[in-house]
Amino acid sequence: MLHDRVLVEIDAEAGERRSSGGIVIPATAAMGARRLSWARVVATGPSARSVETGDRVLFDADDKSEVEVHGELYVVMRERDVHAVAAERLGDEATGLYL
Repeated sequence: MLHDRVLVEIDAEAGERRSSGGIVIPATAAMGARRLSWARVVATGPSARSVETGDRVLFDADDKSEVEVHGELYVVMRERDVHAVAAERLGDEATGLYL
């Protein structure tokens, strides 16, 4: 990855989901409001400062650029397009979630 680019793999559970009443909502269903997605960071560029490989990030799925590598689908984005980072590396020192 170059500069501040981040390569992420979208979480498998980000697809189909269930409503509180038990109705299955397919991944292709349109939502009334914008829905953000979680993904796992696979690689980062040398200028990325807030994310590391293995972190989970929250981003806007509408602003994504998809790429296929060895048959796997990934998303490439700039670090500034990340809305939040969930990092286990922080341990008990902080919440591990930056907004």
